[in-house]
Amino acid sequence: MTNLKRILLPAFTLIGLSSSMTLPLADWPQADLSNGVIQTTLYLPDEQQGYYQGTRFDWSGAFKSLTYNGHTFVDQWFENYDPKMHDAINGPAEEFTPLGYTDAKPGDTFVKIGVGTLRKSTDKPYTFATYYEVADHGKWTVKRHKDRIDFTHELTDAGGYGYRYRKTVRLTKGKPELVLEHTLKNTGKLPIKTSVYDHNFFIIDKEPTGPGIEILFPYAVKAEGKGFGSVILPQGNRFVYARDLEKKENVYTAGVQGFGPTATDYDIRIENQKTGAGIHITSDQPMEKLVYWACATTSCPEPYIRLEAAPGKEVTWKIRYEFYEKAK
Repeated sequence: MTNLKRILLPAFTLIGLSSSMTLPLADWPQADLSNGVIQTTLYLPDEQQGYYQGTRFDWSGAFKSLTYNGHTFVDQWFENYDPKMHDAINGPAEEFTPLGYTDAKPGDTFVKIGVGTLRKSTDKPYTFATYYEVADHGKWTVKRHKDRIDFTHELTDAGGYGYRYRKTVRLTKGKPELVLEHTLKNTGKLPIKTSVYDHNFFIIDKEPTGPGIEILFPYAVKAEGKGFGSVILPQGNRFVYARDLEKKENVYTAGVQGFGPTATDYDIRIENQKTGAGIHITSDQPMEKLVYWACATTSCPEPYIRLEAAPGKEVTWKIRYEFYEKAK
């Protein structure tokens, strides 16, 4: 915990001093939710004053904090903050792969669902870390309730793409459970073919990435990539760490192996072995692929879901997060 505090405390200092900030901390549009079991605060989409204004992640459902039974699950994991930084976002953050980027010429537009119509700047391949000029933010509608928030994003692009994207962040009545409910309707002329994944930027009780954190699956897993086999070790049905990660160090694999083609295998647990707190992540859809990335502050399984909708059609999907504490 001490190592993580050393990383995070300068971050909050930088936030307070950053010249890129448009508003004091208390003025970022946000909303509190509670079901009497979980308490969470979300930042709300706003093109001028929003906490997150990057062009990578879906603007709906940007989390500030989440607590359950005295445990914390969402904190700032990155050191430097800028509202337009691609990954300046916390907690479960979702990204859609772009629509129309490959066919667009420099200066033309393409679409990121949950962000808007963006302008292609060069003939280089799309990169999520690049900030792209926003040609059209689309229309956001937000309805706030005590235990849920309903987001709707509507966009019509001159290139032929159009959609109505609805996302509800809901706390299940009487349970330590968060549910992300999605509906994507194709209102344009072109078919929508994309993938969406959740980056899962969780930090459990401020525990740094290391032997105190384990990732568990209901099946044996294998993975190859940066740090795998040395810093992070696949052991049967789990990933364990051989040591704490150093500041600015990360591990990565583009494809965890072991899961099957059904929704029952979208089943991941992140556990703090010191405090016993954990998160159980499931979905009603199968995983297209499973990426894994971690740095010194957060461990992130990234499950992808494939989405396709012809004009006039819609697709729906849910992701569930059950928060728990293991018996001591």
